[in-house]
Amino acid sequence: MTTTGLYSQTVPLKGALNFRDMGGLVTVDGRKVRSGIIYRAGDLSGLTTDDIAQLSKQKIKYIFDYRREDEANEKPDPEIGSAKLLRVPVIAEDNIAEQVSKVKKKEDVFKHYTKETFLTLYSTFPVRNASYQALMNLLKEPEKNLPLIHHCAGGRDRTGIGAMIILLTLGVPFSTVMEDYLYSNVALATFHEQMFLQAEAALVEEEFLQLKAAFLLQEEYLLATKSAIEEIYGDFDTYLYLEFGITNEIRKKIKDFCLQE
Repeated sequence: MTTTGLYSQTVPLKGALNFRDMGGLVTVDGRKVRSGIIYRAGDLSGLTTDDIAQLSKQKIKYIFDYRREDEANEKPDPEIGSAKLLRVPVIAEDNIAEQVSKVKKKEDVFKHYTKETFLTLYSTFPVRNASYQALMNLLKEPEKNLPLIHHCAGGRDRTGIGAMIILLTLGVPFSTVMEDYLYSNVALATFHEQMFLQAEAALVEEEFLQLKAAFLLQEEYLLATKSAIEEIYGDFDTYLYLEFGITNEIRKKIKDFCLQE
């Protein structure tokens, strides 16, 4: 694994997209997130036999999937040891992003990816969302449910918000969370470039430039998530309690399990 100090450790798997160990990040009290207990990732359907064998040694207990049913059916998660598969989609039927998913023409899909769309998604996803509630219910009993892998298609947007919630719960400063979030632009550079090539062929120049300016991860997106939480709940501690039922006592238990000196 490659340790960066500012973002998650990249796990060298041949068939995984943006697969990272969230261990190693430093909290405000000087402790570090333990390695080998929480992984973040994109699509797992391409994992090789060797990849699966490597991950099986980690005794993964849950694979938590943020994707919609159609995404999961098209690229199903593989079995990794005795890990349980739990899929709770972030995107509900009446969500704006669901409308994007129903657009059939590729060029029309590309046109939907605007900054305004991303800002809307990032500000609505973390509030009263059954997916993140299910994720944090697992984290409430870390001794029972970890290690786990949480993932979506690219491991950047839905997973990025989930990672933010987990890391802030553990006491990692928001500045580090942001660095970790933005690192997906590096980890997904090839993936993004391939998508941009497809988009350039399907869109007129103005539309393509709009897409390119909006699609890469940027600070204002995750800041929209943070701002939405603070606007509705006042602060993150209150959000943890009212959204997930995580008391100070439960949070201490999570930290004691997930952190090391």
